[in-house]
Amino acid sequence: MAFRMSHSPHTDTVLRDLGVLVQVPGLMALGSLPICFIFGETFAVPGLLVTAAASLALGQGLYWRYRAAGAMQLRHAMATAVLAWILIPVIGTIPFLSVAGALGEAGGTSTTVLSFQSPLNALFESVSGFTSTGLSVASHPSELPHILQWWRSFTQWVGGVGVIVLVLTVFHPSADAERLYFSEAREGHIYPDIVSTVRAIWWIYLLFTVGGVLLLRVAGMGWWDAVNHGMTGIATGGFSTRDDSIAGDGLGVRAVMLFLIIAGAISFNSHFQILTKAKVSLLWKDLENRALFVLLAAGAVLVFLENLWVFKDDFYIDSIFQWASALCTAGFQTVDLRSWSPTALLLLTVGMIVGGAAGATTGGLKLHRVLVLAGSTLHRIRRVSIQPWRLMEHKSITPEQDTHGVGPNVEAAALIGGLWLACIAAGSIALLHVGDFSLNQAIFEAASAIGNVGLSAGIAGADLGWFGKLTLMLLMWIGRLEIVPVLVLASSVVRWAGRQKM
Repeated sequence: MAFRMSHSPHTDTVLRDLGVLVQVPGLMALGSLPICFIFGETFAVPGLLVTAAASLALGQGLYWRYRAAGAMQLRHAMATAVLAWILIPVIGTIPFLSVAGALGEAGGTSTTVLSFQSPLNALFESVSGFTSTGLSVASHPSELPHILQWWRSFTQWVGGVGVIVLVLTVFHPSADAERLYFSEAREGHIYPDIVSTVRAIWWIYLLFTVGGVLLLRVAGMGWWDAVNHGMTGIATGGFSTRDDSIAGDGLGVRAVMLFLIIAGAISFNSHFQILTKAKVSLLWKDLENRALFVLLAAGAVLVFLENLWVFKDDFYIDSIFQWASALCTAGFQTVDLRSWSPTALLLLTVGMIVGGAAGATTGGLKLHRVLVLAGSTLHRIRRVSIQPWRLMEHKSITPEQDTHGVGPNVEAAALIGGLWLACIAAGSIALLHVGDFSLNQAIFEAASAIGNVGLSAGIAGADLGWFGKLTLMLLMWIGRLEIVPVLVLASSVVRWAGRQKM
């Protein structure tokens, strides 16, 4: 059958709303221009202007070309989110490439900066930033010019709360806002309408960001480092302006960072309730929060005991911090994890897979899914203990038959969980074929990437081959969107390709 192109009104809707979203890096670039003049780094101005021009021109062109498109449906929103999370990091590579090119011509530039002359390295850093992951090809972030240090932190700060949340804060038709909000793996309302909800999210986010910066400064950090770490801390991102992350900082800075990353792992809805009602006790009433604190304590004890067993040394501060960084998907490191035992890395891997609360800045499966699966498993075990023959049954439970009313939730959580583990397995196999890595390293790095964590066992870096970088970028992208929107877009592409052949 002949191949023919067809025009689809569904495509028009996606392209119109995509035009709104892809303008985000352009606005970020314009907002970053003062950094160039404050630090005398005018060589970065052309790259930021090109970023702004490309982003705004593409966005405005798409929006005005397809502005008469029909109303958005959920599948449109998911396709829009998936495409936006591809295009936005691509546009975000321009400052890296431009600065590296300008400084490379001047001579005497560090290899860390020169590594961003590679489009693949620039894209890797941009994807890691916007997905708030924290895996990096920058071996010495302290050698980067201020504008690139800022751009890395800025991408994580925006990516942590979500580009769609940012856009909806400013403008978007309320009819489409609901679908766009949920397409970015967001859950829960603070207010009945989405626009008011995302605006509440932003003032909470800004409050913690500013508060974090001030606390870090009081704890002994310089202003520049405090600003960057305050942004990436609440975003549970992990990018740092230092070569050793926060390993060289004292107990005060680590305590503040611990507070920030735990705050980032708690849902915005919980923060809103506490801030508006001035009752910290409300924190414990939420099941996810209780689970988070129990896991923080239990996991820290297990990691500490493992490190005590292996190193025969008092390792409790690093054990506590690294477990919290894994569970809250923050990505900050106080030690070189390559020196830790396989068992310790396995414990951290479990934490990275679980993640924090839904409706927070964290990645991972999210605690609410883990709790649903755990509750369903315990319910099944109780039934089997009373009637052991039920262990051999393979009948599915319908929502009407499920006395606990969690049938659909269990099915959804199990689906996401299964796909999550399958992606980790596939990513681990791919990484084992690109370097001389151990199995526990590969599993750890894959879990870190798809969980948008940023902790590294030594695989991610400028020296990693192109296939390994693409594997990690794909995992970061899939993890940020929580798989389902990616599958929706893939199925739409398959259907479209089938129609063209008819």
